[in-house]
This record gives sequence, structure tokens and C-alpha cells, in this order.
Amino acid sequence: MQKLSVRKVKTASGATAVQVVVYRGKRVTIVKHMGSARTEIELSSLRRKARIYAEENSPQQSLFPRAKQPQILLVDRARCTSVTHHFARDFLHAAAHACGLSLLDPLFLDLALMRIIEPTSKLRTLTLLERYFGILYSQRIYRKMTSFYKQKEQIEKIALTCARKHLKEDLYLVLYDVTTLYFESFKEDLFRKPGFSKDDKSRQPQVIVGLLVTRSGFPLAHEVFDGNTFEGKTMLPLLRNFAKINNVTIPIVVADAAMLSEENTRVLDAEGISYIVGARLANTPLSFVEKISAALNKEDGKTIRFPSKHGEMICSFSCARYNKDSREMTKLIAKAKHLIARNEAGRRAKFIQKTGRGTVTLNKALIAKANYLLGIKGYCTNVPETILPNTAIIAHYHDLWKVEQAFRMSKSDLAARPIFHYKEEAIRAHLLLCFIALMIGKYLEIATRMSLRNIRDLIWSVTEAHIEDTLSKESFTFRSPMDEIMRSPLRQLIHKWEIPH
Repeated sequence: MQKLSVRKVKTASGATAVQVVVYRGKRVTIVKHMGSARTEIELSSLRRKARIYAEENSPQQSLFPRAKQPQILLVDRARCTSVTHHFARDFLHAAAHACGLSLLDPLFLDLALMRIIEPTSKLRTLTLLERYFGILYSQRIYRKMTSFYKQKEQIEKIALTCARKHLKEDLYLVLYDVTTLYFESFKEDLFRKPGFSKDDKSRQPQVIVGLLVTRSGFPLAHEVFDGNTFEGKTMLPLLRNFAKINNVTIPIVVADAAMLSEENTRVLDAEGISYIVGARLANTPLSFVEKISAALNKEDGKTIRFPSKHGEMICSFSCARYNKDSREMTKLIAKAKHLIARNEAGRRAKFIQKTGRGTVTLNKALIAKANYLLGIKGYCTNVPETILPNTAIIAHYHDLWKVEQAFRMSKSDLAARPIFHYKEEAIRAHLLLCFIALMIGKYLEIATRMSLRNIRDLIWSVTEAHIEDTLSKESFTFRSPMDEIMRSPLRQLIHKWEIPH
């Protein structure tokens, strides 16, 4: 191929056309038509673009390359073709890579990341991926959901590795809790069933989700159960599976009082699993309650241990808790008296009992028992005091707010509910996507000490405006200012992960 040259010629309309051509003797071959200009400024812009094209496509480069010409964009002939958020996606992809998730199928990783950015239906997510990032995926994604769920075990192994290696978790202790997720439907089946709903959607079918997290709230494992499964029957299957797939000994597990039953504690003891669970003091005999109250004697911060059928029971007294419980009890008694005056039992009304004649009266025995328990909280454990003192047991139990916070993040920020799928495999795959998004979100929260919502707002504020010269068709990309994000704790991660900024 001969050397490319730039020429200008007059058109029939009186404009000046700029072309990249090849001269072969007296013959001229047009390689590329750059456009037509009517002003000197337009002509200068087209000739500059043509020279660049000729230099880049010439078979023989000059020994003395032309100095780089400044790019010129005239405002009156510029138009914005799109605004993208590539920085946000690059940042979240880097976070996923840091968690060890880079080997995931790109489609499923993008679906998980979009639950952080803008959680919505799967088909709507595909539309947003194209709009925000220019990424196209086939809309026939539901067929792949079953195969994706098969990666659950691998992903949970990655989560454990991330917790140990990158977050430096000792995994001496883990936290467990359950929640309910409802469906935008009233039709139940063998998997989606009505049950006690924590979302106050008792008429709609649901599933039960159990979640195991580290002490800092990073997710390790999850399991999905039928919607009418009793909470207390969810913990042991998940713990056993966690130990099996990771070939580890189950650490001390902390759970709330819903997991407390004689069967559970007996099996945990038999399998050598240490536990700390909340105690249901209101269900204990009055004589035992009187004994606890007398031993604590309303001394702020005092703790005691008693043997019980659920292991050792630790009880503590707090003046702050006493004041809170007392205020709440006063309100409940006033409500009970109001309902009794109207001869109404009330829905879930406390301190009311029905008489044999169909009337309602104040339950004075229950009030007396509640008075003994004001300011007292109980915990059950099989961990000896020589290994963990009472104060440590109580402090570990109070870490449960971290798994509750993880559920709140899943339900609000990641919009895990309501679920619109109806096939079991798709439901499980949806929750696995939410689990991956939770991994990435908690990793970022732990690394930056920022909320996921604030992180999302910061990275989403960085945009790329794509501007086109309407004459030359040349494209220019302008990124919005990054002053705010570079003053935030995200700056360290941006430098660490070498994200262009």
C-alpha cells in the first residue's frame, strides 16, 4: 500500500470535502471521506482528523513523527451521545476480585453487582447494564439460573477464604440468625409456604433463610428452607454443611433465643459444638425467676451462672435495661387495663387472661413474674467459665446485631425481597446472587468503615460523558470531577486496586 495523503476538494454545494487518498500516477483512490466543511474552523478540524488517520494507517511510519496535535471540540457542533458509569463498575469489579470472585461467569457477577447499584428484576437489570455500561447479554438468562446455583458450595468456600486471608478473621466464633423473604404472590407450593413472617406478610408464601456470618458481619454460608420450617430446626443443618464442605471444626456459634430447645442443645453437646444462645427467662418457673432476682439484687453489671436444662444459664442485671423494661411494662399494663374496661382481649395483648365466664381480667401472676425480671437478661451456653467468663459470653451474644444488620442490608440495599421467581432453582439462584452482593458489600464496609449506601452514592457520582463532534464524528470522553471520592476512605482502595481516576 502506498503512502496515504490528505486532500481537499470543492463539492457541488460549495462546501470543501476533506479526504484521505492514495495517488497512483494520475489516478486517485479515496481511502476515507472525512466530511465536508463550510468554515475555516471546520476545515481545520477535518484536516487534522484526516492527518491523524493517514499517519495511523500508513504502511511506513515517518522517521520524524508529527508532534501530537491538540484536540479541538467546538461547543456549537458537539452533542452528548451518552452518559456512562464505567468507574462504578470498575470499582465493584475490583472489589469482587479482592473477595476472590473474579472466576465467576461475567453475567452472574454483573447481576450480583447490579443488586448493589440498582436492584431490580433480572430482565430489567439487563436493560440497565446496557444503558449504564454498554454491556449486552442475552435475555435468555433464566435457563442458566439452575447451573449458577450449582456453584453455591464453591462460592461459600471463597467466602471463607476471603474472611481468613483478607479480613484476618480468626473464626473463633460465628453468628447465626434467620429471616423470612416473601413472594409477590398468594399461590403456595411445596417450597413456598405461608408461615410466621418477619416481614408482616403472613398471607403470602415465603421461604426461610438462615445466614452464618463472622464477628464482623461478613457472610460465610446461607441456606434456604421451606416457608413453614420452624426456626429452631434450621441451624444444625447449616452448621453441619458448613463444616463438611470446608473440612473445618464448627466454631462457637452465637444465636438468638429462637434456636433454644432441649433437642438443639442436646445435639450440639453430642456433636461437640459450643454455643451461646439467648435464654427465655419468661418461660422459666417462678421459683427459678425469684432465685435469679434475689442473687442479682439489682446490682448494675452483676452476673451469675446457674445450671439449667439448656446448659449453663448466665444472667445479668443492668440499670439501663431496668429503666427501659419498666417504662415498657407500664405502657403494657395501661393498655391491658384499657382493654379490660372494654372487655376486649386484644390482639397479642400482654398481661390479660380470659376467665371461664368469657370476661377478661388482669393477669397479676404474670405481672409479678415480669417485675422480678425487670433489667435481667439471660444467656445459655455450654462453654465453661474457665474458657469464657460471663462478661465475654454476654459481649459475644451482643454481636448478633451484626447478622441482623446483614439481613437489613439484604432486604433494603440489595432488595432481596419480594421474590418474583416461582421455580425452586431460580429462587435459590436469586438468593445466591444476593449472598454474593452481600459479600462484596460487607467487604467494602469493613475495609472503609462506610455504609454500603454511602459507598454506592460516591462511586455512582463519577460519570463519563461521551461527546461527539457532529461534523467529524470524532468522539470525546469527559469524566466528572473526583474530588469528593478522592477525599473519602475509598481513595486507598482506588490506589490499591489501580483503578484509573
